[in-house]
Amino acid sequence: MNHNAATAARPRRTRRILLLSLAITGMACAVFVVRGPLMMSAPRCMAGRWHGCYDTFNGVVLMTLVALPLSVLVVWALARRRRAAGVTWAWRMSLAEMGMVHGTVPFLWLTMMPGAAPGIAPARVSLVPLRDLVTMGSLGIVGNLLVFASLGFFAPMRLAALASLPRILALGAGCSVLVETAQYVLQLDRVSSVDDVLVNAAGAVLAALASRRWWRTAGASAGGPAPPRPGACRLSRISGVHTFLHMSLHTSAICSAA
Repeated sequence: MNHNAATAARPRRTRRILLLSLAITGMACAVFVVRGPLMMSAPRCMAGRWHGCYDTFNGVVLMTLVALPLSVLVVWALARRRRAAGVTWAWRMSLAEMGMVHGTVPFLWLTMMPGAAPGIAPARVSLVPLRDLVTMGSLGIVGNLLVFASLGFFAPMRLAALASLPRILALGAGCSVLVETAQYVLQLDRVSSVDDVLVNAAGAVLAALASRRWWRTAGASAGGPAPPRPGACRLSRISGVHTFLHMSLHTSAICSAA
């Protein structure tokens, strides 16, 4: 038994338990703070009524929290299946996939909610940068930063091709452009603003920066080959030179004998 490996694994296990406990405690505190507004929409949500639940901010937040245990169960099932198949970083892959879905869909739902006169009010577009940023307010800016934050945080962990800030910026901006275009085409009585695109993309980049320390394992988590160890290329070159010299000396000896 490797006692060094077992000793090194204990701090990691303790750190994970501590982080999980802090996350659960923080979530419980957040639910306690917003329990009043959430309970106002709870009866309608539990009754399956669309109006007053799925078309309100409180209802969407409540259903997001209710669906959280199901998302955790999906992560556990996917990770267990991948570990049984011998996939590297099974837990990280599963968490990243479910994190992108569970953390993005509710915000997309909120952004696609119609205004007071959908289909009646004319579609509005604002293409002047930073003009609508003043009218958003702090709450609106924070909300727009969070729309694609989960996508920016988890996407480079899951896909090595997205492990780059310019690519995450392009991904966030592209997804935001699609959302703003859908708002315009469907005439949801919402303003399709270029400032929304800028803030959404900035939120994705900021979230990607927060997960940057885990990007280096994105290739391994996708099932690809592990990155070469430091000095491996140098050793390979030395071995190649040694083989070449050996073959040259052997060929010279044969030619001399002939």
